[in-house]
Amino acid sequence: MNQKKILLIDDELDILEILSYNLEKEGYDIYTATNGNEGIDKAKEIIPDLILLDVMMPEKDGIETCQELRKVKELQKTLIVFLSARSEEFSQLAGFQAGANDYVVKLIKPKILISKVNALLQLTSQVSDNSKLIEIGDLVIDKDNFRVSKNDQQFLLPKKEFDLLYLLASNTEKVFKREEILEKVWGNDVIVGERTIDVHIRRLREKLGINTIQTLKGIGYKLIV
Repeated sequence: MNQKKILLIDDELDILEILSYNLEKEGYDIYTATNGNEGIDKAKEIIPDLILLDVMMPEKDGIETCQELRKVKELQKTLIVFLSARSEEFSQLAGFQAGANDYVVKLIKPKILISKVNALLQLTSQVSDNSKLIEIGDLVIDKDNFRVSKNDQQFLLPKKEFDLLYLLASNTEKVFKREEILEKVWGNDVIVGERTIDVHIRRLREKLGINTIQTLKGIGYKLIV
């Protein structure tokens, strides 16, 4: 069985030691770095499945580090989770805008953090780029036949609504920015109004449930599982 690789980037050695110990007990291959530059080099070398990243670090802070990591083609599928002592809303928004999949405050108990890591990696392993059938909880999306069902109820969606839902379902831990949605669903050659995405999101919520899609104000949308 191919073990998942996790990279820990933090300048606090005690944090690295505690996280490494607990995650290794779960069977993960753990790698560490103590600053942003070292972390970027290590990530390019090992191509981890998940990166736990601190915000406040010497040489290069976590936000800059995340932005640079997201520019590396080989790391596009890597999950990036901020683990920071900073809990302010603006810090979390900055983390998501930099390309993070999640943001966790360091006060979290180790067992809960481990459970979150397990869940994140399990979800992403269930969906691949080549997959034509996505099953997330009670939601089933069949790309070959353009069919969507939830709790055995069938939905016939217009193509753009289907494409939008499939995009969000392709990575349930990612926040999709509006610009990316417009590019991947409507394409660069099509001019649409600012409220086009909002209208399609509203219709999907009405059909699939109001809590199916989460709005992160000023950032974008993500599918809730």
